[in-house]
Amino acid sequence: MENATNHASSAAPASTPASSWLGHQGAAAFDLRSDTMTTPTLAMLNAIQTTTLLDDVFEEDPTTIELEAHVAALAGKEAGLFVLSGTMGNQVALRALLTQPPHGVLCDHRSHIVRYEAGGVASLCGALLTAVKPSNGRYLTLEDVQENVVLSDDVHACPTRVISLENSLNGMIMPLEEVRRISAFARENGILMHCDGARLWEVVASGGGSLTEFCACFDTVSLCFSKGLGAPIGSIMVGTKRLIKQGRWVRKSIGGGLRQSGVVAAAARVAVDVTFGKGPNGEDGLLKATHATARRVEEMWTNLGGRLEHPVETNMCWLDLGSLGCTAQRFEQLGREAGLKLMGNRLITHYQIGEEAIQKLGAVFQQVARESATGGETAKSQVTGIYGR
Repeated sequence: MENATNHASSAAPASTPASSWLGHQGAAAFDLRSDTMTTPTLAMLNAIQTTTLLDDVFEEDPTTIELEAHVAALAGKEAGLFVLSGTMGNQVALRALLTQPPHGVLCDHRSHIVRYEAGGVASLCGALLTAVKPSNGRYLTLEDVQENVVLSDDVHACPTRVISLENSLNGMIMPLEEVRRISAFARENGILMHCDGARLWEVVASGGGSLTEFCACFDTVSLCFSKGLGAPIGSIMVGTKRLIKQGRWVRKSIGGGLRQSGVVAAAARVAVDVTFGKGPNGEDGLLKATHATARRVEEMWTNLGGRLEHPVETNMCWLDLGSLGCTAQRFEQLGREAGLKLMGNRLITHYQIGEEAIQKLGAVFQQVARESATGGETAKSQVTGIYGR
């Protein structure tokens, strides 16, 4: 891939901004807003050119079928279902699990399904969300769940039917042992388990446990191809054959049925094999190096006296901009002046960020520190959400 990258870089006119992945010269090379900014690699684009072009609604496309089977096997599940986005993966999975109201879903109050999926759990499932603030400030524990779960069958109650856990959440890892504790409790009480695993790949790459070990704790898991893995589009839901069949119905009902799905599934397969790795531990992939880069960014910031809002455990750094008297708006402005795309106080060091971007970021940090030392503007509010709102 490196040779192909170098060849493409030399062929591209220097004056033309890259629109596809050209190593660390590409469109995402200076964009730290999100790992969704990653762009398809040359290997992915080549896979798209040579992919199969059969119909996925009829379950005929070999590339899609092979991708679903491969990821399901990595996760230790019976089957998989390709979907267009992480939001669709979560909503299809929850709708497949929630079949008879009254029903409630218990989750972390910061969860994507609470804050960033347009109220889909309410509109698609008719479910009551119980959004819980973790007592340790980092991840839900069994004790948090026990304190907030509804087990009653009283006519006035809305019983908890699903516990949905997001891992990682804000870049922080929910430990495998805690996931197992919650899962055991859920199964003892007839509660189903869903995992928003959009970035579960990152958790595995950190050494927190294998994909198979984490997924064994859940009835359904949604995994994203288009964030840190770098595919242009897509996620997958994995689970039992029965739940995947139900999910296929739900996907169709909300307009998610695909015809020539190979054009997106082909890139997703390259993303899994190359970026994550070919085994359930991700040991031969590219993600682990991005965690080292995030720790380096953390050190650059804290060496200047800055603090962080959350510990750096994967590829995310949440800066406490106020600790150096900086506002989100000023930080973004300094980034633009340095040729970086920044959004608020969250930085994501995806694998397409190169050394030049880190050097530019260091210069921005230095300027923030200088302005802090000379009494620059004081930050009042900096957290604007993961989409800048």
